[in-house]
Amino acid sequence: MQALTDQALVRVAEVFKALAEPRRLKILNALREGERNVSELVAVSDTSQANVSKHLALLTQVGIVAREQRGNCVYYRMADPATFELCDLVCGQLLRKTMAELEWQQTFQRDS
Repeated sequence: MQALTDQALVRVAEVFKALAEPRRLKILNALREGERNVSELVAVSDTSQANVSKHLALLTQVGIVAREQRGNCVYYRMADPATFELCDLVCGQLLRKTMAELEWQQTFQRDS
């Protein structure tokens, strides 16, 4: 990987900051199944329409989500499916780490 400019590093930090909120991750997870409108995302995110809209605006601003107006409805989709690969990589690493810690604790408890 080549060195990133300061401007590029700021952009990367903005994307990671946008991904660092559980409700936004829940919204993104719902978009795995395909595009959805705000009402559909409200139903799966356990939060208000205003809150979902705020999160979607930020995700759109940083380029994670794309929006398309169709009549009175706005539909959202992942702008780059590679974002799911990043999330899967991080979640997989956390799962492996958690499983290793549990195994270590169980071993320690057996030996005590």
